[in-house]
Amino acid sequence: MNPSGTETAGRASRSRRPDRAAPLSSLPSRALPPVAAAAGIVLLCVSVALALTIGPADIRVADAWSVVASHLGGKPSGLSAIRDGIVWDLRLPRTLLAAVCGAGLAVCGAVMQSLLRNPLADPFVLGVSSGASTGAVAVVVLGVGGGVVSVTGGAFLGALCSFALVLLLSHTLGGSTDRVVLAGVAAMQLFSALTSFVVMTAADAETTRGILFWLLGSLTGAGWTDVGVCAAVLAGALLVCGAHARTLDAFAFGEEAAATLGVSVARTRLVLLTVTALLTAVLVSSAGAIGFVGLVLPHAVRALAGPGHARLLPLTALAGAVFLVWADTLARTVLDPQEVPVGVVTSIIGVPAFVLVLYRTRSAR
Repeated sequence: MNPSGTETAGRASRSRRPDRAAPLSSLPSRALPPVAAAAGIVLLCVSVALALTIGPADIRVADAWSVVASHLGGKPSGLSAIRDGIVWDLRLPRTLLAAVCGAGLAVCGAVMQSLLRNPLADPFVLGVSSGASTGAVAVVVLGVGGGVVSVTGGAFLGALCSFALVLLLSHTLGGSTDRVVLAGVAAMQLFSALTSFVVMTAADAETTRGILFWLLGSLTGAGWTDVGVCAAVLAGALLVCGAHARTLDAFAFGEEAAATLGVSVARTRLVLLTVTALLTAVLVSSAGAIGFVGLVLPHAVRALAGPGHARLLPLTALAGAVFLVWADTLARTVLDPQEVPVGVVTSIIGVPAFVLVLYRTRSAR
């Protein structure tokens, strides 16, 4: 037998085995180019500036920016108190909250789709939105909290309870990705049923109308406190998810491959699911249940920028922010003076995209 041939065959056989010592840093990852980042930020700023001018009151871009500058320490804008209030107290916080919510929901969708390896996953797959709805309804209709807990606080607590239930169910069922998804669906149905039961049995007609409007997603009551809290949580979530960009790239090859590359699969899944659930809970508690943003935008950005999360996450955040700014602008102006819940607008746009994802998933099998 030829020794050199045996040695060559042995090397070839070893080269086909997964290298359990391969470092995670060996994965290719390209950061977001400065030009793309700058273009996305400029597009977002332009969208916010134009959104401030759209509405019943005729306000120019220059007037809007002069109001902003005056409140940030610049010279007085020269506009009336009413116009100043329209820009600073109504339109600007609402537009900024739309941008923050759009960015957060889109990033949550991108992370969950990669983490769970499910192209149909979005921020509400864990039942967080349904739990938040139940918490808010409990405060408004049943008076839970005795006036100490606000609607936002109740929604946040309900979201945390729903997520805790999902973790408990998925852990007892084995903790795999399909079990997490199934536990999320179960929690979603449970809390949706609880919300419907409370509304139908204890709420009057006017309260029911207000609750249903909030459940469909609404940025009507946006204030600077909401903007600050949501922006702070979003910044923290982006830092955590960005630090796990290479880990998310590894999950694209499957859990076994990720473990081979040195990833602690269970710990990483728990950390990232907790971060996305907390971010979703905060956003839902401020803006209601806005669907399809986390489902549609990650797929659109992934098709343009590729699957690498160092690029995908920041671009998805920018795309989600721009998308929801314009969706909310359309929601508050298309039937003026009546306002359409922004969740209705995102669903009208998102349903065709959802069907497209279903067909793409079917053809890929």
